[in-house]
Amino acid sequence: MAVLIFFCCIFNSILYRIQRYVYGRRIDEVEIEHPPIFIIGHWRSGTTFLHELMARDSQFAFPTTYECFVPHHFMLTRGLMTRFGGWLLPRKRPMDNMAAAWDRPQEDEFALCAQGVGSPYLRMAFPNDEPDGMEFLDMRDVAADDLAEWKAAMLNFARAVTLNRPKRLMLKSPPHTGRIEVLSELFPGAMFVHISRNPYSIFPSTQRLWRALDRVQGLQLPKHANLDEYIFTCLERMYGGYEAQREKIDPSQLVEVAYEQLVADPLGELRRIYDHLGLEGFAEAKSGFEEHLDDQKDYQTNRHDLDPNLKSEIHARWAGYFERYGYEP
Repeated sequence: MAVLIFFCCIFNSILYRIQRYVYGRRIDEVEIEHPPIFIIGHWRSGTTFLHELMARDSQFAFPTTYECFVPHHFMLTRGLMTRFGGWLLPRKRPMDNMAAAWDRPQEDEFALCAQGVGSPYLRMAFPNDEPDGMEFLDMRDVAADDLAEWKAAMLNFARAVTLNRPKRLMLKSPPHTGRIEVLSELFPGAMFVHISRNPYSIFPSTQRLWRALDRVQGLQLPKHANLDEYIFTCLERMYGGYEAQREKIDPSQLVEVAYEQLVADPLGELRRIYDHLGLEGFAEAKSGFEEHLDDQKDYQTNRHDLDPNLKSEIHARWAGYFERYGYEP
């Protein structure tokens, strides 16, 4: 992995300079006319399901997997890689049964991390060390210079995607949950769709997520000695930021949904999201939503058995989440 990254860095750095030379001025001059929509919520709470569903509405532009993994030069190399590089990706994501492809919607957090700014995803490189970038889960205690770099990277990526597809951006990233105040300042009028899920499902699924990603992306052989504490702390910090910041967001720009209700009545919940945020085009996009739901009808979620002691600890540590979103212990 270290050797692969070394050569990729050389390749990416050269192409970054070329992309800046060819497209730099045009990217910098892009005006983001339509406030983006951010899908937020803890990892494994259904953000990917909602993101891919809403992406079927053609009025939205979303960053693809390729754009998020190589923000340095995707405008130059996108066509070549998506056409001939499909073999580089697995058919399904390593942590679940969701399909993977270069042109599918992806988390923009990967683009931020790849641009070298602070991110909790830096932990994946050295999973046995003290986790890095935790302050970027709630944006508290972020140094002024680091915050300025983070904002510049976020804006640069949003502009590049918009230059390529000048539509309303729809972005999804769990770490954005505790950043809604900063994102509202960076993108005036930004809208947020928050999704919650039963913590007894979130915790074991997040364990599986980090174990899978650490195994395939880490520069160490992961031991996961402190993984449970890391999962507990991430949600506590993320939602400490979210609850403190949500009162500063106009209620008309923030809608909350439950994963369980979204799965039970996806079209009804989508209509409620559109109505709450004042979005048009639901009727025109409905057939696309139905087609996607039909494609996903055979999808099976992973099943988990929780140790009773761990189950008690989940409720004790995340009691506020249980109460806030109406989940029974």
